[in-house]
Amino acid sequence: MLILLRNIECFSPACLGRRDIVIAGSMIYRVLPPKRVPEYELYESVIDGTGLCAFPGLIDQHVHITGGGGEEGFASRLPEITMGEIRAAGVTTLVGLLGADGCARSLMGLYAKAKALEEQGISTYVYAGSYAMPPVTFTGSMTKDLVLIDKVIGAGEIAISDHRSSHPTLTDMIRLACDVHLGGMLGGKAGVLHIHVGDGRGGLSLLFEMMERSDLPIHMFIPTHVNRNPMLFSEAMDYCRAGGRVDLTAGEKAGIPVPRAIARMIDAGIDLTRVTVSSDSNGSAPGGIPGRIQVLYDDLRDSIVFEKLKPETVWPLFSENVAKALHLYPQKGAIMEGSDADILVTDRNFNPRMLIAKGIVLT
Repeated sequence: MLILLRNIECFSPACLGRRDIVIAGSMIYRVLPPKRVPEYELYESVIDGTGLCAFPGLIDQHVHITGGGGEEGFASRLPEITMGEIRAAGVTTLVGLLGADGCARSLMGLYAKAKALEEQGISTYVYAGSYAMPPVTFTGSMTKDLVLIDKVIGAGEIAISDHRSSHPTLTDMIRLACDVHLGGMLGGKAGVLHIHVGDGRGGLSLLFEMMERSDLPIHMFIPTHVNRNPMLFSEAMDYCRAGGRVDLTAGEKAGIPVPRAIARMIDAGIDLTRVTVSSDSNGSAPGGIPGRIQVLYDDLRDSIVFEKLKPETVWPLFSENVAKALHLYPQKGAIMEGSDADILVTDRNFNPRMLIAKGIVLT
């Protein structure tokens, strides 16, 4: 199957100017200036991209695909995410995870849901574990999970600085991180430790201790929700300055909204290649209302439209940076020859117009 996107403004996510993009099967075959692409008779579809923009599809590394919640009793359990919600948000790759409930919700259910979403057209991965320590696993060993379970790319979301966490010690976290790191190496995967950070007084102190007391690579630790309050956000910027990665949560209202957080990081001279954004979709929310994956794209667009940040500055936080953190780049997170054909097409006002995932037009 050959598809041609003709004369479209291409962001890889760096701006490449107008390009013709040839999709062959699930891959991007050619990205060339207009009129330099050969005229094949076998194109199944030729799409005129005049006035449109092509960006990498979004990568959401924090989605409660089987639903979260439950902390206020059984009736507060939140629903699974739907494929329609994912498509509408421009997401072509996601990572599913368990949250506070590693009891009534299972890794087997998480895996099955991830497989179902993949059959519907997107790319999916999962984290083993939940808030609690010791972590729930498929095989009884976090290292074995990473080596033997195809979709497992790390552990998460392990909770710290939160009354719902198991209050892991430094030794607990280092031991888990060592298992994840070894499993990642043996399985040829990212081996990341995706860490839920609550509003507790400890903040990121445990991570700073781990930096000082272990030989583990700092890039494997990804604390999330770091824009939930001003003090934590300040710590997160210090963590970035020390060489770490941090993950902002889209849709944040009580703390620092993502568009404002990105602008503040730029003003503070933070290296944005160390920053990502995720949705926490279908996770716990006040009043039992599930978080929506749509907030991911809403915050991206607001960063460009209202904060007046350049698309090529903002987009990597939602695509390229995530792909690099999860060791999926350049297969994911880029529009370049040989990458997966995961493309979000927008108009000049950054309103979504078409979503292509692995070469299939989804919307």
